[in-house]
Amino acid sequence: MRSDLLSRSLRLLPVAAALSCVFTLAHAAAALTPEAASLHGNPFAAPSTLPFQLPPFQRIHDADYAPAFNAGMAEQLREVNAIANNPQPATFDNTIVALERSGALLNRVNKVFFNLTVSNTDARMSELEEEYAPKLAAHSDAIQLNAKLFARVDALYQRRDTLHLDPESLQLLKRTHIGFVRAGARLSATEQARLREINAKLASATTRFRLNVLKSTEEHAVVVDNAAELDGMTPASIQAAAAAAQARGLQGKYLIPLQNTTVQPVLGVLTNRALRERIYKASVSRATSGATDNQPVIAEIIQLRTERARLLGYATPANYVIEDYAAATPEAVNRILSGVVPVAVAAAQHEAADIQQAIDAEAAAKHTESFKLKPWDWDLYAEQVRKARYSFDEAAVKPYFELNRVLVDGAFFTAHQLFGLSFKERHDLHAYRDDVRIFEVRDADGSVLGLFLADFFARDNKQGGAWMNTYVDQSELLGSKPVVVNNLNLVKPANASDPVLLSFDEVTTLFHEFGHGLHGLLSKTKYASLSGTGVPPDFAEYPSQYNEMWAREPAVLAHFARHYQTGEALPEALFKKVLEAQKFNRGFETTSYLASALLDQSWHQIGPDQAPKADQVEAFETAALAHAGMDQNLVPSRYYSPYFLHAFSGGYDSGYYAYFWSEVLARDTGKWFHTHGGLSRANGDYLRAKILSRGRTMEPQQLFEEFYGAQPDIEPLLEYRGLK
Repeated sequence: MRSDLLSRSLRLLPVAAALSCVFTLAHAAAALTPEAASLHGNPFAAPSTLPFQLPPFQRIHDADYAPAFNAGMAEQLREVNAIANNPQPATFDNTIVALERSGALLNRVNKVFFNLTVSNTDARMSELEEEYAPKLAAHSDAIQLNAKLFARVDALYQRRDTLHLDPESLQLLKRTHIGFVRAGARLSATEQARLREINAKLASATTRFRLNVLKSTEEHAVVVDNAAELDGMTPASIQAAAAAAQARGLQGKYLIPLQNTTVQPVLGVLTNRALRERIYKASVSRATSGATDNQPVIAEIIQLRTERARLLGYATPANYVIEDYAAATPEAVNRILSGVVPVAVAAAQHEAADIQQAIDAEAAAKHTESFKLKPWDWDLYAEQVRKARYSFDEAAVKPYFELNRVLVDGAFFTAHQLFGLSFKERHDLHAYRDDVRIFEVRDADGSVLGLFLADFFARDNKQGGAWMNTYVDQSELLGSKPVVVNNLNLVKPANASDPVLLSFDEVTTLFHEFGHGLHGLLSKTKYASLSGTGVPPDFAEYPSQYNEMWAREPAVLAHFARHYQTGEALPEALFKKVLEAQKFNRGFETTSYLASALLDQSWHQIGPDQAPKADQVEAFETAALAHAGMDQNLVPSRYYSPYFLHAFSGGYDSGYYAYFWSEVLARDTGKWFHTHGGLSRANGDYLRAKILSRGRTMEPQQLFEEFYGAQPDIEPLLEYRGLK
């Protein structure tokens, strides 16, 4: 996921990086602005002097954020007012490029703060987030609803065909103009006043939603008194659970923290059915009551989003959001999602029948009473069916997937083969935690590209899931090279000397996030606003999902899949079983995902008069899933509304369908690679030139068609998922 691929700092400013861009090297040499000078040694006052402008994490403290936010907003407003009130006629340089250069100080603090609020937060940062979310929204409105500024942008846009701009500069002008219009620049003064109120309230509500999920997820971690209840978990996992409990002062107990999805990974191994049920119910009851109840927050968010959409001239929030995405219309999204539902549900029903047979057979063998399959049983017994049908045991495969080898000999190796990249760990540079690794990335000609940060372990103050983000965006204009970070949530072993062994799903996730990382690292654009992963979600997920394919490519697999103790290569026959076994549960996985994607659309394809009250949220969700044809007694939604971060806080509102839409493009790309000879520099360089280096210098559908030579085709995806 690209955070969870839109930068949180940029999401607060709807024109994205155009109004919150990185500094130029010229800025670094110049005297500090009055606002920066007032910060008196604050680490955000001046550009970082570390390599690649890596933030000076060791100098940054919670007390530094508020002064830097205040000074950064003041500085950017002064810069923007100077642009708006420039007595000279509007030109591309004195208006659009000037905007591109504005907000350097604010961007520095935004990048660090909003990265760390999801990966390494604390109570004070949570307070600051709640305090500054509405202030930053108001700051964005002050810029985008500035009538004089918009008049200059609009005047240039109306003359765009006579300005003789290069294609990328023309695209920047178009995207800047679109951003202003979509932000309400053409509304009346009265309408703009209401829009400001809505945006401030939305910023507060979506922040409150995320903090409630974080706190509730921590509170709903399951405490286990007796190690015997943990039967099925590995000794290392049990030891990690004991260490997690001890960290919370629960001596002699075991703690099972929750991830942000509905179904928890541990449900696939625990033999104790009562404990499985406890964990599942703890998961689905998050943020549904008490101080962290998100149902009133959801009602508020939907009411505000529907009113904002109507105010801006759109029937629903989905119409407003998707208009600027690759899909273009909610109808297009509905067609592709609903078209797959019958296939996925039918596959899940077949899988459920097989699993129920396994449950019945086990009960008969043990002379115990059988039971009806429930969601907390699915993963455990699906694994048993896999073992029986494919002679495949996940535990037998994990020793071949040691974390460092997967990263260095897998992901990095693939990037070298395709693009000529090399990665060198920089032990002299320091991140915000000791276990976050930093790598310098060099191109095939030896030139430096940027930095790659790897933050792979779970902790209480880190959001669940996996995502990529940036600390510095690439820009030729600003002389900046990318600094990207990948976040995973792997269980850290209690002993540092113990290996970190991954499931194949976790291997795939690592390759997925690294695909986002490459999208940021290989960016080669003039303007930060158009660089890297600054594309719509339904295109941002394409390079990452394409990159997953290399985890199963024989030439790559042979390079990294080796037993961590013996060095023995993963047997080909065993890996074939892994791939075949993966197809067994695809009905469940696809149905669970589709349930969330359709739920997101249901919430955002309504008008203000249809927005439910707080006490109607659960009923709305139930009705929406039933209407979509989802049997929730069989397959739960990957996320339910109270903890659905993508939809209510993560910047993917109306856009969770993006994973499926992008996967169509990804599997088409996999087909293209295999048709053209597979893993080679020639193929990698072609993808780099057509997609990975381009950011949003052209609209996504045009980029893909130029690369692929045809319209997207869904057949390779259905075949890949085993759903044909």
